[in-house]
Amino acid sequence: MPSSTTHVSIRRITGESAADADDQLAVEAPLEVVVVARAARAREALPLAPEERAARRLGITMRTPGHDRELAIGLLFAEGVISRAADVVAVDEVPGPSGDLVRVTLGDGVAVDLGRTERALAVANASCGVCGKASIDVASFAPPSPLARGVPRVAPRVVHGLAARLREAQPVFGRTGGLHAAALFDARGALVDLREDVGRHNAVDKLVGAALLAGRLPDPGAVLMVSGRAGFELVQKALRASIPVMVAVGAPSSLAAELASAHGMTLVGFARDARFNVYAGAERIAAPAAAEAAS
Repeated sequence: MPSSTTHVSIRRITGESAADADDQLAVEAPLEVVVVARAARAREALPLAPEERAARRLGITMRTPGHDRELAIGLLFAEGVISRAADVVAVDEVPGPSGDLVRVTLGDGVAVDLGRTERALAVANASCGVCGKASIDVASFAPPSPLARGVPRVAPRVVHGLAARLREAQPVFGRTGGLHAAALFDARGALVDLREDVGRHNAVDKLVGAALLAGRLPDPGAVLMVSGRAGFELVQKALRASIPVMVAVGAPSSLAAELASAHGMTLVGFARDARFNVYAGAERIAAPAAAEAAS
């Protein structure tokens, strides 16, 4: 796996004193995503001709190297290009003209509007999860699998402990202080998986891609924890994966709270320092007294 950190020489200033030192930075580098698929057409019953398969460059995203295959799969899943791991025939990391490249080959049964997909992903980058989209419509979006009401039930003490568990499981952040993280926990607070990246959207895509490839989606008991704020695009990615509970260290946006509420998702923000706010789906968070009795 390529290195996710690099060493640099710095001048460290403390008060009025200066000293030369060595430091580590999180690597940020471009990744090109190419999809090989057949183009969607009006008469799908016609047999597929070899020349109808096309390789299309979907875009370049800035990311921290590592788990690139999972990132590509998670991104295509989030954008609705694929709906399950079985849609993918092969995922290959190959040298590209501009550096790192992942080529995703889809099965003959998956027809893609390559022009629409290319426009949607052409300006994807580490900081913006909805760039390039023509519109954002909360009402029209729906998770593939409806979320079960009131499931799972998560005790407040579990939510209180997620930020510390997330931080403990971030190996690269501990060395650089420069990465976002996304992690999946179960309802009791046990860590299932974690991914890091300079881009918070990429971290979620890597995590969801890994879960999809491992056959762990949908998971009605999943709790997603993110290290930063909860924006609309992260809530949308979580809903696309049918994740019922999302917890963020930072604040949610108004549109994120609206989207979560519209689709029955539990959204928690400011989960740090033994406190948190529930912005949607409070029925999944057990009342403190009930939680203590249950334990």
